[in-house]
Amino acid sequence: MPSFDEVLKEAGEFGRFQKRVFFLLSQTGITFSSLFASVVFLGRAPDNFWCRIPGAAELSDRCGWTLEEERNFTILPLQLRNESVSGECERLNVTWDISATCASPLARYGNHSTGNLPLAPCHNNWVYEQPHSSIVSEYDLVCGNAWMLDFSQAILNLGFLAGAFILGYAADRYGRIPIYLLSCLGVGICGIIVAFSPNFTVFLIFRFLQGMFGKGTWMTGYVIVTEIVGSDQRIVGIVIQIFFTLGIIILPGIAYLIPTWQGIQLAISLPNFLFLLYYWVVPESPRWLLTRKKGEKALKIMRNIAKHNGKFLSPHYSEITISNEEVSNPSFLDLVRTPQMRRNTLILMYAWFTSALIYQGLVMRLGIIGGNLYLDFFISGAVELPAAFLIIVTIDRVGRRLPFATSNILASIACLITAFLPEDIPWLKTTLATLGRLSITIAFEVVYLVNSELYPTTLRNFGVSLCSSLCDLGGIIAPFLLFRLAAVWLELPLIIFSILAAVCGLLVLLLPETKGISLPETVEDVEQLPSHFGKCGKKRKQRDTNSYI
Repeated sequence: MPSFDEVLKEAGEFGRFQKRVFFLLSQTGITFSSLFASVVFLGRAPDNFWCRIPGAAELSDRCGWTLEEERNFTILPLQLRNESVSGECERLNVTWDISATCASPLARYGNHSTGNLPLAPCHNNWVYEQPHSSIVSEYDLVCGNAWMLDFSQAILNLGFLAGAFILGYAADRYGRIPIYLLSCLGVGICGIIVAFSPNFTVFLIFRFLQGMFGKGTWMTGYVIVTEIVGSDQRIVGIVIQIFFTLGIIILPGIAYLIPTWQGIQLAISLPNFLFLLYYWVVPESPRWLLTRKKGEKALKIMRNIAKHNGKFLSPHYSEITISNEEVSNPSFLDLVRTPQMRRNTLILMYAWFTSALIYQGLVMRLGIIGGNLYLDFFISGAVELPAAFLIIVTIDRVGRRLPFATSNILASIACLITAFLPEDIPWLKTTLATLGRLSITIAFEVVYLVNSELYPTTLRNFGVSLCSSLCDLGGIIAPFLLFRLAAVWLELPLIIFSILAAVCGLLVLLLPETKGISLPETVEDVEQLPSHFGKCGKKRKQRDTNSYI
């Protein structure tokens, strides 16, 4: 009986059929990255708002004031008292009732100078010139409630984390395609509910669910693609990240053309319903079918793949086999039981955490530094495109470890210098920030590849899933770290990013170099990989492996 790898080679490892499936499923990366970074535009700070004095709405209607006139009557007395007061988070502790006059509503307090009138903090009576432009103005996420914006992004990342475990397990148990389609449906439905949430609680609940289903679409789509291709998996795994970047590039255009946050939310959610059409064109993963002992269905799909690729499978094939390792049930202890495995696991977990935290932090930082948000976001996204090409060009020439370490060190240096550059040389500040974004993108994409190459066949899927869960943990922490530290000093988050990236750059130098070495198949193989201080490891005979994600 032939093995799955042998049948796949005969059917074509990356023929016309796989290229079509790759292109279709890669579109998921565009919608997922738009969801991932959408808070930058959904949570834009309102341009002009103030705290309304009790009774001001009724008085404004009676006097026929415009919003600008009401704002002047509210804010100017505060600014006469203290020019630095904006009237956004505090107001005069007075009430405008029927005795207030249209020409001078504060006249009744004439015996007291305006500067002596008491102040009161604002709680839930804000007025916005553009009340539906973002979730900040929609749900009053300003002043003392500003932390709730951080929380909304943390909730989204918590959904990503939940999706990785819940839907990852479901995809292994019930199939890749059913969970992919369910996830696409879930993203679309939850996205619509988020757009029309009557309150912030409902918004958070369905944003969490949208994050969970969103991670399901990205993860299962990635798995399907890499499970039906052969020796080109490495290139496919890197190139698919380009579609994630395309979503980052497209998002500012969507936000520029659509003035309300509800419109942006619908624009990034509704396309997921189109992916339901894949039911008729994307098959179940034949490798998964084999793990569930559905060999006849797997063989039928393989014959269809061969047909589309212009190949022909032997009519004598009646069954396909896979190794027992592919249906094993590993545990976390398997990842830390031996010295090399333990070191690899801990360093990779830190690398995932750091890459995600810094990447997401730099993305969200664009929303708080001023300037042209749409143009800056587009440029920072476009600069990510060369990352995949730089990786492909370098990893087989200089290895994995050096680009991995260098990209982290460059990101660290760029963040540190950017933090201390004066504001009067914006071109240099932007250039260095862009270099930092490119560098951390390279590090983020290299960790996918390195993580796969440092685990044996029996632990590869589990190891990558567990380590990459730290990516979502970094995403949960990123908004709090960015926005709360930026409130102390705008550039303080960059200092933290610099330290984290520098440590990561040094740690990854302790990982084995896997250039030119076949993928390990057992824990013993991992333990025999060339150490960081060794000269050159002995190359085992290259074997084609298709089981890693």
